[in-house]
Amino acid sequence: MYDLLVKNGRIVTPETVEEGNIGVKDGRIAAILAADQEPETARVVDAKGNYVFPGAIDTHAHLNDPGYEWREDYEHGTAAAAVGGYTTVIDMPLQNEPAMTNAEIFDRKVEKVDCNAYADYCFWGGLVPDNFDELEGLHEKGCVAFKSFIGPVSPDYSSLSYGQAYEAMERIKQFGGRAGFHCEDFSMIKWQEARMKREGRMDWQGFLDSRPVIAEMVATVDMIELAKATGCKLHICHVSSPDVAQKIKEAQQEGYDVTAETCSHYLSLTDRDVLEKGPLFKCAPPLRSREDVDRLWAYVEDGTFSGIASDHSPCSYDEKFKEILGNKIENVFDVWGGISGIQSGFQVAFSEGCAKRGLSPAVLARAMALNPAKAFGIYGRKGDIRPGFDADLVILDPEKEWEITSDSLLYVNRISAFVGMKGKGLPVCTIIRGNLVAEDGRITAEKGVGTLVRRLQ
Repeated sequence: MYDLLVKNGRIVTPETVEEGNIGVKDGRIAAILAADQEPETARVVDAKGNYVFPGAIDTHAHLNDPGYEWREDYEHGTAAAAVGGYTTVIDMPLQNEPAMTNAEIFDRKVEKVDCNAYADYCFWGGLVPDNFDELEGLHEKGCVAFKSFIGPVSPDYSSLSYGQAYEAMERIKQFGGRAGFHCEDFSMIKWQEARMKREGRMDWQGFLDSRPVIAEMVATVDMIELAKATGCKLHICHVSSPDVAQKIKEAQQEGYDVTAETCSHYLSLTDRDVLEKGPLFKCAPPLRSREDVDRLWAYVEDGTFSGIASDHSPCSYDEKFKEILGNKIENVFDVWGGISGIQSGFQVAFSEGCAKRGLSPAVLARAMALNPAKAFGIYGRKGDIRPGFDADLVILDPEKEWEITSDSLLYVNRISAFVGMKGKGLPVCTIIRGNLVAEDGRITAEKGVGTLVRRLQ
């Protein structure tokens, strides 16, 4: 007897879309059944002919808990993720107080957040200049990768020089870990920003010009070369440009273990949004042209990306429009640079990719479940609809039209660049390890249903 039967679904795997039923036992997928097979079961969820996706994995989210809970916390952030169809969230390490830089902090964070999680979660480990000796300990705890910056992001973080990155990657290679980087060239951006200020170009075009694609390209190519030299597995975070994606694809074709993610905002929003609407659309790297958006989808389709992430980087309303930590916002360069999108990422990706561009839903299953699970060492538990895997399932109604509103968001701060966007195709039911966690835009489970997922391999 099964604990749960999901019936009448169009089951989406990374290879196919087929009608069938899914039997769940003890939180795992027990069997994939023919559409006419309905064995005895304790509970039935009727998919009503809608798509049943493997739970999406958000490879890049800043939940800010502990330390900056006024921006976001685990209760609100993972609730939003679950409603939106991200069943596993990989939490970034450095926008926390304390930052995730050693094994002791790992344990303290689990103790703090586990009781409030609605979605399953993994941890990135922090990679900063003074914690190289702590990296293996974090790896043994189960961190799925290590994050650092090649570029100016925040005064809260210490970026790595290329020399430091080289040493860190040599060490990470020794224990089989993966190094991930925010790739924008530090010197180029700082010079461009100073130039814009010197020339009095303190408008949104000045901001866009201060972070050109070439800055992202230079840093990405350099990190790929370091990966080649050290043999370290590499992940490039939040790729905004198809030209950058092409360099990553070429490294993959050469046989190097280089993975990358893009984000739902780079696949939908454009630089025109920044120019016309300003603060809520500021992020780093910045939004690119409509042509770039269209071209970037080709790299989703061909499997270059291991993740369509949210890069959920929440803040308060004041940090977009008034002040940040007591410092008054004087110009566009002072505005908080981040977009809140963990609740919207899956539906935006489906609407833009499948509804508008005609991509098979299997493409999203690969980009948002299979590939990230393999990249971050949790495949076998997450990432597919197969017997033995966690029963992480998202039922999506492809015909359901939607408009994102502030009232629908579950964030601590209900602001987002996606507010006002309309589309088609919406997650209507989220199941995590056999637990019905969200349905029709609301949470249906008790907090604490989410659990820590450690790296398996």
